[in-house]
Amino acid sequence: MSDDVLRFEDEYLARYYSKKPLNIVRGYMQYVWDSKDNKYLDMHTGFGVAFLGHRNPKVVNAIREQLDKILTVPLTFYSEARAEFVREFMKIVPNSFGKVFLQNSGTEAVEVALKIARKISKRSEFLAFLNSFHGRTLGSLSVTGNEKYRKAFEPLPYRVRFAPFNAVDQVDKLVTEDLAAVIVEPVQGEGGVNPARPEFLKALRQVTRERNVLLIFDEVQTGFGRTGRVWAFENYGVEPDIFTVGKSIAGGLPIGVAVVRREFGDVFEPGEHGSTFAGNPITMAAAKAGVEVLVSEDVPGKARLMGERFMRILEDEVGRLKPVLRVKGLGLMLGVELRKRADAYVDELISLGLLTSVAGGTTVRLLPPYCITDDDLNMAISALSKALAE
Repeated sequence: MSDDVLRFEDEYLARYYSKKPLNIVRGYMQYVWDSKDNKYLDMHTGFGVAFLGHRNPKVVNAIREQLDKILTVPLTFYSEARAEFVREFMKIVPNSFGKVFLQNSGTEAVEVALKIARKISKRSEFLAFLNSFHGRTLGSLSVTGNEKYRKAFEPLPYRVRFAPFNAVDQVDKLVTEDLAAVIVEPVQGEGGVNPARPEFLKALRQVTRERNVLLIFDEVQTGFGRTGRVWAFENYGVEPDIFTVGKSIAGGLPIGVAVVRREFGDVFEPGEHGSTFAGNPITMAAAKAGVEVLVSEDVPGKARLMGERFMRILEDEVGRLKPVLRVKGLGLMLGVELRKRADAYVDELISLGLLTSVAGGTTVRLLPPYCITDDDLNMAISALSKALAE
């Protein structure tokens, strides 16, 4: 059946990913197994989705319980599962934020954040940053700073100016009063795992506030404990006006959320925004369990400690290898930047039992689950050292 899986997908499924010849059939926490029962340490995690681990027992149990109740309740009706998620979620959100907009994916969360900014500001232009990634739907693509994702679909619907990331000295010139918002990732993910400089985010916050421009943080990949704090912006002591989250919140089910400051209220009139599947009870039950895991197991604290340990070992054992330019990242969002393209090394790591991904073309991106152990770190370092030495 394994060969059939590959054949049927290749024949009938439209291809827009560079696929690996690997049929993943099961997973548990930080590990997955293929159809030949080979075991892998997963630091790909579905581009960061499985940060809470594959089939985290608390999430699975919550889904099972909800399956016996109801599978879909639209946003036109009230839902116990939805209310319970929102109640738990707001406990981990700073008090200055007061409303959440439920969506089905990260790019949808960014879309609604852009719509919110346009509605509040009554302006239409945005400032975004080179090498950024905010999604593949047309609005989110408009503010994505990597031209290779945008070029085939231009002209795109939003007017956007792109600026160098971390260019603190240019912030005053770039943030002008005609902007609806500035959108930025606290750590660029797809662009190469590039952390923002603290003074850069602080300058953005100061100037946007002075000029009545909204500030959006895209936390779809960085948020929910991955960087050592619940939200990456907490590492910087800077709060945005809107932030977007997604990926790992629901333990593997599709979700996106935009969160806005309390003073903005509901923003939309009925009919100005909507989503058929957003806030469905199965995802809400999984997401509530995800929040409970985050809090009860101190996921941010574990990510901070293991991330610091992983970073030190990577710098000591891998950073000295000839192909390596530098090691970078924050918490359990790490990258090994190479002097050449990373694709061949990522393929070699699969043969060594380690799943990773490419970011920014030349970076091996490591997005492990919070539950990795010291033995897992040793295994990953061994695989990386062997692959990069060759």
